[in-house]
Amino acid sequence: MMTSLLIVCLLTVLIHAAETLSYAVRFAGVRMGKLAVALSLTGVIVLVARTANLAQAPLTGKMVDQALKDPGFDLETVLRLIIAASTLGTLIAITLFPSFVRLFSRAVVHLEAAGSIPKLVSSVTVDRLRSARTHFRKPTWSMLRSLRLYGIPKRFLLLNMAVTAIYTIGVLSTLYASYMDPDHLVAISQSSGLINGMATILLTLFIDPQVAIHTDRALTDPKEKPKLGRMFGLMMFSRLCGTMLAQAIFWPAAWWVGALARWLLV
Repeated sequence: MMTSLLIVCLLTVLIHAAETLSYAVRFAGVRMGKLAVALSLTGVIVLVARTANLAQAPLTGKMVDQALKDPGFDLETVLRLIIAASTLGTLIAITLFPSFVRLFSRAVVHLEAAGSIPKLVSSVTVDRLRSARTHFRKPTWSMLRSLRLYGIPKRFLLLNMAVTAIYTIGVLSTLYASYMDPDHLVAISQSSGLINGMATILLTLFIDPQVAIHTDRALTDPKEKPKLGRMFGLMMFSRLCGTMLAQAIFWPAAWWVGALARWLLV
């Protein structure tokens, strides 16, 4: 079981790192003036995250099965370790953000020349992989000091934190709720949408439009590009805070989804 837990944690790190680094793709597209081309690269990131999710889900479900069979199995601690892995993945992405903006900027240029993702991948050579080292940059203190609000609404960052927290524990809290009420296990285990639905509404109505507005401004006004970089930096830190907030709302969310699922079954 420790091997399964390690694999799930590694996949969780990969998922959250990939999702956070999607900001680097958008920022690289704005810097290169090729946002549409850059956004096509997000398909690769989405594919990585979804593939990791497909592998993670059955392993996490297996842990619930183990907890139901073995009363000594501490499922809550295991699930909280998985949440902690999401924090680690986000932190890794923040550290790699400057480097990946440079790498994705080069990838955008090569993608435009290649014309498709498969051709881009097939054009990668050993020499190009070696030259990628030149694009890596260490985060500096000046980068952190530049992350001031500068007109970016605080409620926007708080909403991004809340959405991240909800998405982080959506499935995990549902699994824990099904473990606490095995009589309704299947019904509750299929109820993660009760939690993730709220995050999707907030993301669609409040967060995505703000990101789109700032991105368009940066495309039309070069002076707005530094502000866009700061916004993405603040969004990454709000995501990091969101993964930590997930630890606090994990149990209340499990209780809520369990209670609501049982109410719907009445």
